[in-house]
Amino acid sequence: MAMALKAVHVCDVPNLDQVPVNAALALCSTRFRAGVNDDKICECDIPKFLVVGHRGNGMNMLQSPDPRMKSIKENSILSFNEAAKFSIDFIEFDVQVTKDDYPVIYHDNFVLHEEKGVIVENRVTELALAEFLSYGPQKHPGSEGKPLYRKTKDGRFFEWKVEKDAPLCTLEEAFHNVDQSVGFNVELKFDDSIVYKEEELSRILKAILKVVFENAKGRQILFSSFQPDAARLIRKLQSTYPVYFLTNGGSEIYTDIRRNSLEEAIKLSLENGLQGIVSEVKAVFRNPGAVGRIKESKLSLMTYGQLNNVPEVAYMQHLMGVEGVIVDLVKEISESVSDLTHAKEGEEKSMYGEEDGKKEGKAKPQFSKDELSFLLKLIPELMIQA
Repeated sequence: MAMALKAVHVCDVPNLDQVPVNAALALCSTRFRAGVNDDKICECDIPKFLVVGHRGNGMNMLQSPDPRMKSIKENSILSFNEAAKFSIDFIEFDVQVTKDDYPVIYHDNFVLHEEKGVIVENRVTELALAEFLSYGPQKHPGSEGKPLYRKTKDGRFFEWKVEKDAPLCTLEEAFHNVDQSVGFNVELKFDDSIVYKEEELSRILKAILKVVFENAKGRQILFSSFQPDAARLIRKLQSTYPVYFLTNGGSEIYTDIRRNSLEEAIKLSLENGLQGIVSEVKAVFRNPGAVGRIKESKLSLMTYGQLNNVPEVAYMQHLMGVEGVIVDLVKEISESVSDLTHAKEGEEKSMYGEEDGKKEGKAKPQFSKDELSFLLKLIPELMIQA
């Protein structure tokens, strides 16, 4: 997508016809489940609706005209701690393992830099830790790293320049230097173009688990991965932390059919005792009935995608029973969700005879049936733009 969606508000648009009766499901409260085959509950509880910072305080889109998408270096300690200032529950970040078995935080499969006017690509997993950390800003004063570049889906290269730059980091450094109050959604990152053998997956995952178990110290952790066998194996290797399967729900088609629909995601999760699914948000709106099937299967559901940067889209999911959203506009969405959900809780309390007027904060916008109907019609239009 070449554009970044800006937050819009339903009050800025006209009302339309009535909302369908089944459009909004009951608000839900849940906990991370230890797996459908387990009687126990995993260590960490979740509130009614999670807000998760994508790659920290939001991913970088260097081609975007929106300055918020180029504000702070993604997947950095700086970005993680900036996100932790707001009312969020987790930060999400991507973990890969270097050739000398150090888990590092980086989204792209390749590190790009320029040599003699030519862009050179080095696969992250084929670099030693010292070489990986030699790119970008350096921790030590006076040291200068190799400038980083990024490549867009349409093949363009951009020098990775943001308003507030920061060094690359390891998973261990994140545990030591990120505000303890925020949980870690550790995405296990693998290259879609590679077919991994189980022993290779096991080596990578064990390296990550070693760092997690040695450094977590009570921090809330959840694992997620688009790689079906990685999700299956990380669940097999440990039962302390929940595992979610990431899927785009059919927006792209893969040779591995387990990745091609929400139905396949449910099947994979049930067969392997996973705790939940993280779906691209557009897949949920294209197939809203899947939300009920996921919850009937005793699985949790969260979503990711740029539509989640629209407050009303996030809140509509709250009404549908989705349990959390991964967002780039952390400040805007966390504040909006907090206002909406807290106001809703206040309304529910007053229904049971508790005193009104004691709850402080902004009032919840009164979503009429007409406005909810508009939201249902707005979302498909936004999906086309995205």
